[in-house]
Amino acid sequence: MQFEPAPFFEEITSAPPGGTVFWRRAEDGVRLRLGAWPAAEDVPPAGTILLLNGRTEYLEKYGQTIADFAARGYAVISLDWRGQGLSDRLLEDPLIGHVEHMDDYQRDMAELTAAARALDLPRPWFVIGHSMGGAIGLRALHEGLEAGAAAFSAPMWGIRFAPWQRPFAGLIAKASHIPAIARLYAPGTGPASYVATAPFEDNLLTTDPEMFAMMKRQLAAHPEFALGGPSLGWLHAALEETRALGALAPPALPGITFLGTNERIVDVKSVVDLVQRWPEARLDMIPGAEHEVLMETEKTRNHVHQMIDDLFRESASAPNRKTA
Repeated sequence: MQFEPAPFFEEITSAPPGGTVFWRRAEDGVRLRLGAWPAAEDVPPAGTILLLNGRTEYLEKYGQTIADFAARGYAVISLDWRGQGLSDRLLEDPLIGHVEHMDDYQRDMAELTAAARALDLPRPWFVIGHSMGGAIGLRALHEGLEAGAAAFSAPMWGIRFAPWQRPFAGLIAKASHIPAIARLYAPGTGPASYVATAPFEDNLLTTDPEMFAMMKRQLAAHPEFALGGPSLGWLHAALEETRALGALAPPALPGITFLGTNERIVDVKSVVDLVQRWPEARLDMIPGAEHEVLMETEKTRNHVHQMIDDLFRESASAPNRKTA
């Protein structure tokens, strides 16, 4: 497998040195930006984390997360999903987040796992999925991704609607079959990036002012990362996928899911219901936290990272446990 170098902006991220950032093309020709980082050399190797970020996100944003897990002995591989970051945007308006089918993200997953194999990243493999990445990761596990365990941060297993938005659900389903309409912004959204325009006060993402300021600095330095609202087509596809995932029996592997008690983006009931049906999974509610527990206060991040590390190590050491 050839790795064509891709840009990575080290000056705006806390990612550790030694990473490899490169382009790959998915089966359907969409160009994706991927990045892989080795574990720290002075700690025993613990495996590899497939880090699946959320809608609107990009590699540089997760620099601190990558550094923290590398210091614990994990290699990390991640990507910019199609339609965001520096991966190919899919519409003439690059600020609309769009896919026609959620299955398209599984093409991206296929490139991620192919790259992990080509790089001979250490086993076992583990999944960390945030928000939309939590839905993509869960689907990948259902489709045979071999992982020792999985951790989810506010996974998109249901989408929270404001009361005024609920009457649009039926219209979204009908409109999504008309291509010209499906590629319009979903109701209540537009081209503005939430991070770039929202004030810190009462924001939906984090209670940590430094992490929120970091996100703003990144977008100010590289506005090409910015993404606005989703398309009607994306929203319809996401609603269909969350309903489908909720109807499946959970995968047979250990898991942990984190939710802030002030979660206001994903549907909390859908997440709780799925975890309650998952015999090997547990739910950790983080008091006062918002949507992005991996971007919360240092105390919260340390807690979440330690819980994930404990789960992954327990899984790897469990007798008769098949790991990737």
